Amino acid sequence: MGKPTGFLEYKRETAKVEAPKDRIKHFNEFRTPLKKEEQQKQGARCMECGVPFCQAGTMIAGMASGCPLHNLVPELNDLVYHGNWEQAYTRLTKTHCFPEFTCRVCPALCEAACTCNLDSQPVSTKENERAIIETAYANGWVTPRIPKVRTGKKVAVVGSGPSGLATAMQLNRRGHQVTVFERKDRIGGLLRYGIPNMKLDKSVIDRRIKLMEEEGVVFKTGVDVGKDITAKELQKDFDRIVLCCGASNPRDIKVPGREANNIFFAVDYLSSITKSLLDSNFKDKNFVSAKGKHVVVIGGGDTGNDCVGTAIRLGAKSVTQLEMMPKAPDERTEMNPWPEWPRICKTDYGQEEAIAVFGHDPRIYQTTVTEFIKDDKGNVQKAKLVKLEPKKDEKTGRMNMVPVEGSETIIEAQLVLIAAGFLGSQKYVTDAFKVDLTPRTNVATKPDQYETSVPGVFTAGDMHRGQSLVVWAIREGRKAAEAVDASLMGYSNL
Repeated sequence: MGKPTGFLEYKRETAKVEAPKDRIKHFNEFRTPLKKEEQQKQGARCMECGVPFCQAGTMIAGMASGCPLHNLVPELNDLVYHGNWEQAYTRLTKTHCFPEFTCRVCPALCEAACTCNLDSQPVSTKENERAIIETAYANGWVTPRIPKVRTGKKVAVVGSGPSGLATAMQLNRRGHQVTVFERKDRIGGLLRYGIPNMKLDKSVIDRRIKLMEEEGVVFKTGVDVGKDITAKELQKDFDRIVLCCGASNPRDIKVPGREANNIFFAVDYLSSITKSLLDSNFKDKNFVSAKGKHVVVIGGGDTGNDCVGTAIRLGAKSVTQLEMMPKAPDERTEMNPWPEWPRICKTDYGQEEAIAVFGHDPRIYQTTVTEFIKDDKGNVQKAKLVKLEPKKDEKTGRMNMVPVEGSETIIEAQLVLIAAGFLGSQKYVTDAFKVDLTPRTNVATKPDQYETSVPGVFTAGDMHRGQSLVVWAIREGRKAAEAVDASLMGYSNL
């Protein structure tokens, strides 16, 4: 364990964060990690509980409690405390493919399940993880792991998001020849174009991709499987195929005026910003501009928050974020005890920036759009809103959010970003491979398995489980790789 009295002696400390009004001037990461000595004190706060929920990754009350990758968190924290950074890196990479990604974008399920939540603040495990992996890179410990023996088996991975990359890494290290197909111009999927640069600098992805290429993974960009290349061609050329295409169908808002110009899905908006940033530092102007506009973001999740922060950086005149559900409580209720995931109100970086710039929280709860109002050129100009209230359906017993009569209002809206989540896999891909789907249009498999209804075709990530977290996608990729390996070799040591 860490220091026996560590949780009593040391308070939780996290990275220094650049002030909101300063960081909105750029798209760089804005957190400065603690010095090594201070980070080691954070490792000292871990008590290696008798039942470490932090590493359990189990479902409680329908939500994950602890790390889905089962990182051995107390061991890692103890190694950090003692300054044994190289061993900590070795230990971490036994369960984790890409700690440099999750230490930046994961909501830290491990910390939410930390026992210290009972009477103080959790151990800063996420930042300990960042310190481990960045120390490893800085000291040259992260090197290509080239397999000594090749099996002669060929695997195609379709999609280069976190699940696809995890699948490719594991199968390549097992000795199979892996080719990753990506329809975009750059590798990374959701990591590349779905997460803004200030949360995950794209050089972090490039660093890992270079290592994987040196290990023998082949990446092919600009290839849209199901259009540019057929399923039959892949099945002919490869021994196994793994579909990791994500839950790519955005949920729409179907109201009058939806056809107006300047209404975009959040993922398309964020993608245009990141691509222009990477291509030309915005000089090509091939992105959706928010400058001088009243921006309305529909959706209260992480993607909606990313839209808020991005719009502010691009000079939005105002930002309003709509959330259908009531505001969550600021602290846990008796109905939401530890170690359940805390269902509490979270103010993220984008909302913090909106408060600093505009003087108020951009979120409006229990509200939705009923109509978009256009000008004579077809551009959206205003949005008609209505308040919602929870009401029980007498037939089903379910609580529904229903409009409050007479509560309509109209607000300015020259740019609308729809961040209402995703519905499932894209039809042209699943049709191409003729795989069975679930009622939610995810690719169907047997419970806790990864092979689809088509022999030799596997699936992982959001395409399999539905819209979820990067850490779950990595776990899916690792488990799918194990299943593919066993199907090729008769057993797996992954």
